[in-house]
Amino acid sequence: MDPREVRQGSIKEVSAWIRNGEVSSTEIVKDLIERTRGVNKKINAYISVLEKDAVTAARRADEEIRSGKSRGPLHGIPVSVKDILAVRGSITSAASKLLAENLTDYDATSVEHLREAGAIIIGKNNCHEFAYGPTAEDSYYGPCRNPWNPELVTGGSSGGSASAVAACLCYGSLGTDTGGSGRIPSSYCGTVGFKPTYGRVSRFGVIPLSWNLDHVSPIARTVEDTAILLEAIAGKDPRDSTSSERPVPRYQSALSNDFKRMKVGVLGKYLEECLDQEVRRRVETAVEVISGLGVSVSEISIPKIEHSAPVANMLIACEATSIHEKWLKERREDYQPSVRTRLEVGYFYSANHYVKALRLREWFRREFDRVFKSVDVLLSPTCPILPFKIGQETIDVGGRKTDPRPFIANFVRIYNLLGLPALSVPCGFSSSGLPIGLQIAGRPFDEETVLKLAYAYEQAQPWKDRLPNI
Repeated sequence: MDPREVRQGSIKEVSAWIRNGEVSSTEIVKDLIERTRGVNKKINAYISVLEKDAVTAARRADEEIRSGKSRGPLHGIPVSVKDILAVRGSITSAASKLLAENLTDYDATSVEHLREAGAIIIGKNNCHEFAYGPTAEDSYYGPCRNPWNPELVTGGSSGGSASAVAACLCYGSLGTDTGGSGRIPSSYCGTVGFKPTYGRVSRFGVIPLSWNLDHVSPIARTVEDTAILLEAIAGKDPRDSTSSERPVPRYQSALSNDFKRMKVGVLGKYLEECLDQEVRRRVETAVEVISGLGVSVSEISIPKIEHSAPVANMLIACEATSIHEKWLKERREDYQPSVRTRLEVGYFYSANHYVKALRLREWFRREFDRVFKSVDVLLSPTCPILPFKIGQETIDVGGRKTDPRPFIANFVRIYNLLGLPALSVPCGFSSSGLPIGLQIAGRPFDEETVLKLAYAYEQAQPWKDRLPNI
């Protein structure tokens, strides 16, 4: 088969080609490693490529598949992992000088599940240091670069994961999402990023940022591929007391066009607060397309929703500073300067601030419970602005020059605060050819409805297979 066609295939397609003997996992892995040698110099998506281990695992997968022992759609499929998840036998650095020699001798539970499903771990992805930043600019190994334009940010913190997937260096990746870290780079790089319900996926083996808001986030090029990854990694884990005992649905089976009685709400406040009007127009068009699928669409208002991001920011700041307290005292100069500054902000909050933030979270939870009695999912833009140049200090907002970074996560953090499932799916491109993301969120543990609507919307788009030319 043509290697380019194989690289651009979906997990489902490539899995069938491997099972049918049209291509081998070993051939795919070697091709991707070779491609990564050139492309990664342009986009800096990988900190390390696990060449030897990946080829060995691919050969083993080929032998198992030939002998009729297929483990499912991920068997023999190369995927990557954000460098804050432990991968046995590799450095897990969190893109930081502090952990540049942190050789891990175990797998994170989600990585373990991928291996059990037959996936091949091909490399560790670059990210914002310790996952604490929305751009993936500040890494000990240099900034992640956007495959649509390497001068631009990928969004973060899981920028390397989304960039690698979009550039066809792997078929999927595990990122994390504490304040939008999987959905933001998916919006900016044109991938699908899904933050499942808090507790749906174990966080054992993930270097923490915020105990209350951290999630593992699968990233892929299609909604169906994202569903395949989520199904593989979800489930109860005795090593993570916050993981849920709820049975894991067959997410692939949920991908249908049966929308009888589905009610969709549009968060009008977030549309109004789009700083880039191209983003707003593309999302409004997406809402029209979704309305044409036969669902009921209405505008939803949630009081004071604009305050949810600051509440989430406060919780993250307090918890992150607590986690990093020892290193901040002993190795302060080893942090990236901007990350160090963000971590030290946590010292300015008191226990009273933290408790008030938790109380406000409960208020927002009650408001969303009320809203979800009348709708099944909520729609909004993923990000209010388009990606900007790496290192760019200001953008123009209403004639005023301002730092764009504080705005990036405004629409995504509420779902980390409340632990609700939320997905970013591409909904079009700007006039300059940059991807734009639509966010779809749902009730607790109702990932199926979110995936169903995202899949139907994706299938209705003529540009769903469009990829960056890199």
